[in-house]
Amino acid sequence: MEHELAQLPRDQDPASLNTYAAPYWLQYLVVSKRCFINVWRTPSYIWSKLSLVIFTSLFNGFTFFNAGTSLQGMQNQMLSTFMYSVLLLAYGNQILPYFIDQRSLYEVRERPSKTFGWVVFIASQITVEIPWAVLCGTIGYFCWYYPLGLEHNAHTSSEVTERGGLTWLLLCSFYLYGVSLIQMCVSAIELETNAANLASLLFIMCLNFCGVLRYPTGFWSFMYRVSPFTYFIASVLAAGLGNSHVACSEKEFSTIVPPEGQSCQEYMEPYISMAGGYLRDTDDDSCQFCSMSDTNVFLTSLHIEYDKRWRNWGIFICYLAINWTVMFFVYWLFRVPKKNDRVQDESSLKSKALVNVDEKPEEK
Repeated sequence: MEHELAQLPRDQDPASLNTYAAPYWLQYLVVSKRCFINVWRTPSYIWSKLSLVIFTSLFNGFTFFNAGTSLQGMQNQMLSTFMYSVLLLAYGNQILPYFIDQRSLYEVRERPSKTFGWVVFIASQITVEIPWAVLCGTIGYFCWYYPLGLEHNAHTSSEVTERGGLTWLLLCSFYLYGVSLIQMCVSAIELETNAANLASLLFIMCLNFCGVLRYPTGFWSFMYRVSPFTYFIASVLAAGLGNSHVACSEKEFSTIVPPEGQSCQEYMEPYISMAGGYLRDTDDDSCQFCSMSDTNVFLTSLHIEYDKRWRNWGIFICYLAINWTVMFFVYWLFRVPKKNDRVQDESSLKSKALVNVDEKPEEK
């Protein structure tokens, strides 16, 4: 009888090993709901995200509080945006232990029992992080954008709503990119530390060649075009600084004495028409000159164009799709069994004692 039961799996239809009890759309809905409940029942995971975003955004924003559009103020706003980008790796690394636990549970329990497919597992892990990334982007927007004073720069161009909305989209996309980068790295790697090291390497490469610290030239110039932070920082600075007037501080004016018989305007007009800048009226015969009058000139020095702010956001969004596409591919390549008969026949799993159950023991 036991021998006959062991042979039963051989008579089953092989196609049944590749089918599930529910269609993929239903699997996705049920598994996604379970993931949302699981995250909701893990408050430490939620509060770690929110506290990181709130405290770092407030600290960054109030460090450069109302930076303004002086020469130093524009530099401070650029530095603040660059420092905000550093937050991404810390935010993304919080996903590592949660994702690995969920993956281990799926590969040990759900996949062998054919509860749902690996595509549904990956899609649900992406879906559950999207609302939290949008929430963190919204909180970061209010905690950083307004203390830094970027909304004041848009008043002169009457584009407050449009530029503020673009910045909000950029910050939400920023946290989504952090999620996608970490998920791409950890999807096929077994150990958490190895995935964190790979993510750190990719993050540092993107951050170093984004054009803020130094505009790369020569061999490394291609990295400027490849880095997603190039487009993120360019779009944030264009939305926050573009099409505004420069207001030099008292220390940033240069004092110039015109030749006798010429006014400041007559003497400086040829230079201003060629190089830009503006003059400030004074009571004496000297000229108070500011070397820059338009914030677009500052953006141009960083290889940023104001008119390409929406295009740069669109390119940054493409990196999300690339990361998630690679995530699906590498998980399939390294962790999904490729054979249809991956579930072994029960007869091949029998112990030696079961095989020899009908045999008589040897007589001594």
